[in-house]
Amino acid sequence: MSMRTLPLVFINLGGEMLYILDQRLQTQNTADDNTQKVMNDIIATMFSKAFMEELLKPQDLYSNRALRTVLTRLAHASIMRLNPASMDRLYELMVMAFKYQLLLCPRPRDLLIISYNHIDAIREFVRDTPSVLNQVDETHRKIIEVYTPLSDGEFQLLRQTLLIFLQDMHVRVSLFLKDKVQNPNGRFALSTTGPVPHGTEVPGLIRMFSSNGKEWKRWEFPTGGSYTSSIRVGSFERFGDRVTRIGTNMYSVTQPEETHTSKSYSQKANSEPNPLAKEELNLLARLLGGMKVQNRNTETGFRVNLFATDQEEEEAGASGANGDQSFQVINIQATQDVQVNTELARIAGEFTGEPEQTESPEGPSNKGDDLLAMMDELIEL
Repeated sequence: MSMRTLPLVFINLGGEMLYILDQRLQTQNTADDNTQKVMNDIIATMFSKAFMEELLKPQDLYSNRALRTVLTRLAHASIMRLNPASMDRLYELMVMAFKYQLLLCPRPRDLLIISYNHIDAIREFVRDTPSVLNQVDETHRKIIEVYTPLSDGEFQLLRQTLLIFLQDMHVRVSLFLKDKVQNPNGRFALSTTGPVPHGTEVPGLIRMFSSNGKEWKRWEFPTGGSYTSSIRVGSFERFGDRVTRIGTNMYSVTQPEETHTSKSYSQKANSEPNPLAKEELNLLARLLGGMKVQNRNTETGFRVNLFATDQEEEEAGASGANGDQSFQVINIQATQDVQVNTELARIAGEFTGEPEQTESPEGPSNKGDDLLAMMDELIEL
């Protein structure tokens, strides 16, 4: 398993979240000031320096449950609120979009191009907010610094780790079904046409060589597809032409009903709690927190609905209550405490809803406690 997957997962899923929220905010005719505030607050929280520094450290990929909880917290980092049914839909859309992008990825290294497309779009969301824009640029520089030196083999392991993580997710998305890139069972249908990955040849020819290296025979075979020569490589720099559109905003021209999802079957792989779930939840929930909670509490919030009508949202919430338990929302108490650095065990208990613990953390190995402390520091900023 690759130890470098978490930053790319977070950036790509976070980017998909912002695409969806931007589309829904526009559909619901939300005031421009509120829309911009929501985007600024979420992006500022997502790209906070302390959080990204911890995220970029080599570490295992977290459980689906933990990641979903953290992204729920991120979605509520501003004055916007989603009810559990809308949050379920948001997470499903994010994950299925990223899974499809992984499957389309021509080469493992092109995972960076997909991530950079997300970062480029996020940068555009906050182009008029210099302080947040600087946070995004700084993160992009760190991503380049960390991932550029990796070998092709390491990128292949990274991609394989991500595909294993997402292999049991088969949620039907109306947009994919409409474009016939997803089957009714929720599995993607990949095309057998188009350009081959850079550095490879168009399939269909077999060549045989003699012992001295001279070609002495060749014949063609049917490939079952229509392939063309590879296109040029996209830019891996901070700015440049990425060439591919994989990872760009696919909702910019869609209708609200095209963000509809439905589950083909539950995700059995995550039906049992991960034994590291407590540490994982503490790790990211503490860092994300909410930006300037004290100020936001005095502002008038508003609700975003990812369904076409409120009735659909209520029906989805009612059916979800009796459905797959692996996707139920985990409530986290964002309790602040000035003595947090010396009371990490108690705070960890509050975040997971467990009784107060009297035992002290097990030193530096308890990574969740360290990052929980950083989240409170972000909240107090």
